[in-house]
Order: sequence, then C-alpha cells, then structure tokens
Amino acid sequence: MPRLSLVVPVYNEAANVPALVQGVEAAFNKAGQGQAWEMIIVDDNSPDGTAEVARAIAATNRQLRVIKRIGRRGLSSAVMEGFLSSSAPYVAVMDGDGQHDEALLPTMLERLENGADAVVASRYVKGGSAAGLSNGLRQALSALGTKMTVIVLNVKTSDPMSGFFAIRRPLAEQAATALRGRGFKVLVDILARVPRSTQLVEVPLVFRNRLHGESKLGPRVFLEALVQLSLLLFKRLQQKKQ
Repeated sequence: MPRLSLVVPVYNEAANVPALVQGVEAAFNKAGQGQAWEMIIVDDNSPDGTAEVARAIAATNRQLRVIKRIGRRGLSSAVMEGFLSSSAPYVAVMDGDGQHDEALLPTMLERLENGADAVVASRYVKGGSAAGLSNGLRQALSALGTKMTVIVLNVKTSDPMSGFFAIRRPLAEQAATALRGRGFKVLVDILARVPRSTQLVEVPLVFRNRLHGESKLGPRVFLEALVQLSLLLFKRLQQKKQ
C-alpha cells in the first residue's frame, strides 16, 4: 500500500500530464522511495482529452489512477473525491500544470512521517519564489490574497494560497466534510477548519513557468477567493459570539 496519495485536480492539462507523472516517479525513485506513492488524477471531463491521456499512462503504470467526473465541476470537490478514494496514511495536493516542483514530494512525506501534521510548499519563505506567475497582475493578486488570508484567518503559514501541500489523511477527511465544492483555494478552507494545535511546517517552493496551456488564475478567481475568505471570516466571528 502506498504511504502517500498525490491528488492532482486537472482541467485541460493533456499536454502537461505525461511530464508530471514522469517527474513524480523520478523524484521518488531518486529518493529511494519508488513504491511510496500513488497519483490520483481527478479530471472534470476536460474537452482536450486529459483523462484519456492519463488513462493511457495508467495502463502501464499501476501507481496512477484516474477519476473522470461527468456533471461535477470545481477544484475543492475534485480534491475531496481524491482524498476520499485514498487509503494511504498521508495525502498531498498539487496542480497539474507543471508549475509545482514534484522533487519536493519525498521531503514533504518525510516531514509528515517525522511528526508534522501538514506540510505547505511555500513561495514566500527563504529559498522560495513566485517568479513563475505569468504576469504582474497574477503576482499582485496572489500576493494580496496571501496577505489578506494570513491577517484575516491568522493561519500559521506564509503561503495559505498555495496549491501544493501534504497532510495526514484523517485531518484531510475531517476538513473535507466542510469544504465548499466550487472553492478555488483548498488549503485556505482546510487551515480554517483544522485544530489550532495542528503541527504545520513549510518547505520552500520555486514556482515554475507554465510550459503548456493557459492559467486559470485571473480576476474572477481572485474575486471568488475573496468571497470564500469573507465567508470564513464571518463564520469565525459568529463562533466567537456563541
């Protein structure tokens, strides 16, 4: 049984999936942990054939599983399905566009096995970088959203907007019951709901340039994340009044 299930929610990432699978496999093999992982690709019925590309790889790679969803959309709900299909003690989430460094995964697993409850790959710690964000607008939106989240939710990470993290599966399942299906920032929702005693550590992430396809982060996503953050803040204020 794998020790880590890597959940990768995707939409129109057919050109990026082969390199992603190869990169994850190479990272664990290099670390001497070739059997430690499985990857669960959750595809929202991408019109570019992402699921079919992934299934072709899975036909010869038993560590890859593919979930194709018809009639269900949304990043958070895709991640939830991945979490709930795992039997590993730890789960991780990363984007399918190649901008996250899969070489960090063995280190993140090691941190969990050494006692951490959650590990966040952060662009905003020493050694990290957000340079791979495609333009100044994306960089500004990301930085603003990060600062707002840290202040409003008082979370214990420098990068609560990160899409690359690993966590103990029981904690992930506990938080998954409260996730909003169409939410865009899964980590924000999780951090707002796990106990304050959660042991969280960070590893530096150099955010890479996207090689294929188009980014899904723009003003609309930022506004939806802002609404998500406002709802979480409202719930916290209501809980304090009770």
